[in-house]
Amino acid sequence: MTIGSEAPAKNHIVVQVRLGPAGNPLAIRHDGRIWLVDPDTDSQHWFARDSWWDTRRNAAVGSGDLVSVEYWRVQVLGSHSALRTVTLRREPLATQWLLESIDDCS
Repeated sequence: MTIGSEAPAKNHIVVQVRLGPAGNPLAIRHDGRIWLVDPDTDSQHWFARDSWWDTRRNAAVGSGDLVSVEYWRVQVLGSHSALRTVTLRREPLATQWLLESIDDCS
């Protein structure tokens, strides 16, 4: 990652996220590095609605929630790097996390 604001392309980048028992991110693996979530900062967690009418997804009754997109915004530290803000996104019914954005905290 470079210093400065980064906004991954619209297709977003798949990242590995280690979650705690409560489902909160503890660490993120991206670009060959592990970024630890700073436990001394407040993380933000929210859900947004997917524009299902644009996706044309079909699903059988009882398939689950097909419209809730999950987001986390966390402060992370890498070895020998400054604090950064990472926004993660998980699509409905997905098991993988996408990197929405990375920003410097300064």
